[in-house]
Amino acid sequence: MAVEEGVNADQYTQDGTVDLKGNPVLRSKRGGWTACSFVVVYEVFERMAYYGISSNLIIYLTTKLHQGTVSSANNVTNWLGTIWITPILGAYVADAHLGRYWTFLTACIIYLSGMCVLTLAVSLPALRPPKCLDANVENCKKASTLQLAVFYGALYTLAIGTGGTKPNISTIGADQFDDFEPKEKAQKLSFFNWWMFSIFFGTLFANTILVYIQDNVGWSLGYGLPTLGLLISILVFLAGTPFYRHKVPTGSPFTRMAKVIVAAIRKRKVTLPSDPKELYELQLEEYATKGKYRIDSTPSVRFLNKAAVKTASTSPWRLCSVTQVEETKQMLRMIPILIATFVPSTMVAQVHTLFIKQGTTLDRRLGSFEIPPASLGAFVTISMLISVVLYDRFFVKFMRKLTKNPRGITLLQRMGIGMVLHIFIMVVASLTERYRLNVAKEHGLVENGRQVPLTILVLIPQFVLMGAADAFVEVAKIEFFYDQAPESMKSLGTSYAMTTLGIGNFLSSFLLSTVSHITKEHGHRGWILNNLNASHLDYYYAFLAILGSLNFIFFLVMTRMYVYKAEISDSIKVLTEELKETTMYRLPNQEESPR
Repeated sequence: MAVEEGVNADQYTQDGTVDLKGNPVLRSKRGGWTACSFVVVYEVFERMAYYGISSNLIIYLTTKLHQGTVSSANNVTNWLGTIWITPILGAYVADAHLGRYWTFLTACIIYLSGMCVLTLAVSLPALRPPKCLDANVENCKKASTLQLAVFYGALYTLAIGTGGTKPNISTIGADQFDDFEPKEKAQKLSFFNWWMFSIFFGTLFANTILVYIQDNVGWSLGYGLPTLGLLISILVFLAGTPFYRHKVPTGSPFTRMAKVIVAAIRKRKVTLPSDPKELYELQLEEYATKGKYRIDSTPSVRFLNKAAVKTASTSPWRLCSVTQVEETKQMLRMIPILIATFVPSTMVAQVHTLFIKQGTTLDRRLGSFEIPPASLGAFVTISMLISVVLYDRFFVKFMRKLTKNPRGITLLQRMGIGMVLHIFIMVVASLTERYRLNVAKEHGLVENGRQVPLTILVLIPQFVLMGAADAFVEVAKIEFFYDQAPESMKSLGTSYAMTTLGIGNFLSSFLLSTVSHITKEHGHRGWILNNLNASHLDYYYAFLAILGSLNFIFFLVMTRMYVYKAEISDSIKVLTEELKETTMYRLPNQEESPR
């Protein structure tokens, strides 16, 4: 690796970041806010593109492809589930093979190609069924196999592309700050705030301007603009290439974890030494020179410690370092918390499906302006933005005085508050839907399924509350899985936060189909029909509230058992002191990071 002459070693980053050629990078020339500005701007346009498709998708499926309530809602949630599951694959490729930068760019090409084909699918008359004005979609001509193949082929191509962009772009941004430099470490926290703001801005534009264009101007322009936005976002990201720092791929995190589990099972009869220092660990210099973090042995999940017990074999499938064992523990410890977030993610899925379908049955006129049902999603975004600001500026400061915790409350406590809000949202949604059904009954609109003389604004409370809940659950979830993941597995940790949304959407599809089927048995009409005025979404929302309550109890049990990982800064201090004593190698001191 090339090092510039006459430059002090302290001027280079100490976290192992390099340029694209693998050379050490000067802190003053790469990274920091200069590099992050390109990443943040990228996210604004990319979120505009993504939500420009997802926010109004159920309306396109019902009005243009003539699909029913259950099938259209499930097609949306299945696609969204894939969108949020594929980041695991993207994180694996980045961490094990291509690195974050090249994985991201490759995925961008796939993403853009899917968007282009999708725009063609909604623009060419030959790729969609003929227009139908019948209120009952069952009487309309369905899309042909070819038309569905082109449309869904484009959607899922897009999903594969986002699998490589979602887990890597935020991590690329975080990589621009050196954890070994106190000032940059503090700046990393501000980066995540700006990151969330960029998401809000792009989402808000999509939920208002783009949704209006799709409903009132045309789907060709409504999908063409997000495609153009994605192209702009990619060009912006490429423009920042000379300023980026890069982390070298560290190998497959799944393989590293598998080695620990296999080694521990193979040595299950081996006795653990009483002194953890007798366990196998790499030399201190190897961690220091590569900018990696050493993790001390912990007593939790003691069985896995057997993987680090020294025996005659030095095979990586029979002997693992203490740090490798602890990294595996950290990823496994988060799985129960991961499971506990599936149900809240299922409730979030209703925003893009049933909440919007409700809106299509109500009076959308506001003077001479007609509100697109999907634009109510903007209230989620606005509410979330306001809630995050209030949380950060007031709630945290107030709670710090009570708890002495720099974060105000722990990340898991923040998640728990959001889960309670989700339960309350489903109760509110159920009561609102019961009110809507009563109005429909009073005006004789149950059988014909016509528009209910009730303003669409009655749905605003459930959208606003969903934004407030997201400010607790979603923000805490992203920070929790990133913060608690080992340094060498940050992309995988980030993908955990996305996986919860993926599983939640698949769970939504499963629950909707199952409830629809069960409630139609023995001659009953069923809870979820194409005619929402004859349906019972109020019962379904109440069912989700009960499910959320049971899940919250499970979450409380899991949080009591959860053990937070040791702060990296502590291990850095220990490593620094030990190196001073043994090799006189010096590392910059670290400030305490908030827990």
